Amino acid sequence: MVKKILHTTLLLFSFLLLAQDAQIEKKKLELEKIKSELQQLQNELNAKSKKEKLTYESYNNLSRQTHLISKVISSLQKEESIKQSQIESIKKEISRIESEIESIKNNYSRYVVAIYKYGKTSELESVIDAQSFNQAVLRIKYLREFSNRRKSDIERLQESKIKLSDAKLVLSKELEERRKLKEAKESEITQLNKRLDEEKKLLSVLRKDKSNISKKLNDRKKAEIQIKNLISKLIEESEKKKEMIASTDKNVTDKKVINNEAEYDIDLSTKNFTSFSEMKGSMIWPVSKGKIITRFGEQRNPKLNTVTVSYGIDILARGELSVKVVADGVVSAVEWLPGYGTVLIVSHKGGYKTVYGHLAEVYVSEGDKLKTGGLIGKVGESLEGNVLHFQIWNGRQSVNPENWLRK
Repeated sequence: MVKKILHTTLLLFSFLLLAQDAQIEKKKLELEKIKSELQQLQNELNAKSKKEKLTYESYNNLSRQTHLISKVISSLQKEESIKQSQIESIKKEISRIESEIESIKNNYSRYVVAIYKYGKTSELESVIDAQSFNQAVLRIKYLREFSNRRKSDIERLQESKIKLSDAKLVLSKELEERRKLKEAKESEITQLNKRLDEEKKLLSVLRKDKSNISKKLNDRKKAEIQIKNLISKLIEESEKKKEMIASTDKNVTDKKVINNEAEYDIDLSTKNFTSFSEMKGSMIWPVSKGKIITRFGEQRNPKLNTVTVSYGIDILARGELSVKVVADGVVSAVEWLPGYGTVLIVSHKGGYKTVYGHLAEVYVSEGDKLKTGGLIGKVGESLEGNVLHFQIWNGRQSVNPENWLRK
């Protein structure tokens, strides 16, 4: 029975490690794809002349690279977290095996002490000394059980020592892999800081040419449409998953589907979050200190004599550049769009979504669950300064964030 329990525990432990390794393998494939794209972008930048490198197009190239490097860092952090979880599991298993070995040793020690004190009694001696036939039978039964238990303890001790040795080897391997992940992450952080510094220097040159502002406005027009399409795509995927569950699970009622509260995906469910709609007028700002420089709706640029439609607001960050999520939510998308750079979309309870554009760094990944006020990234520098673009969507309809943020 003991052997069966130990075997089952070991199997469960192995399955857990295999599942986590599968996650890491998936992350590695994603990383390879990202790094390939990064190399392509860098090659394109290297092929440009010195003059061509000082253009708005080159700025977009660098911005795209910082976005991809941030994704690499985020992925490496996830891998490191999984690896740490594996290490903790192995340490617990080692501790359990060591306790088991100690227990077996103690049992065997008591047996040796008993033999030393009273001497080894044979079955024949037990029969001769017995005062009755029943007593003799019981003594023989006891001696045999005691002998079998001793043999079992020796076998268990040998098996446990082998398992302990194996577990320590696995731990050593996992610790080395975690060290490599940490080194890789630190290397990517160095690369990110280098690209951000290059961006900053290039922006100081681009600000001198007003035509670059016109180029950015054109990019933003396209980005607004892309954001709208992203929102629609996320809603469609959500609805498809809910319809699939409704058709296979008789317990899902029509009411739950209509209210957008069906738990359509364990990683993207907003079911247990606090109400988003109740936060209207009292919502925290995504940045600690900021000034709105572009408002919601149609905006006219007097210098360029153009009219653009903004689905959100632009907030000029003052001092603190950290970006916070405004309500409980789950990260639904992390994309790069010309004009807004890295864009992050968070889904909230009741079908609401918030959009955070122009992030220099991102601290979260798709599928991450967030609590109100949790840090999600850092405001990036643009032609207008450190500006965060912020949107709120109710389903497929964008709404004015100023009506939601606390005054």
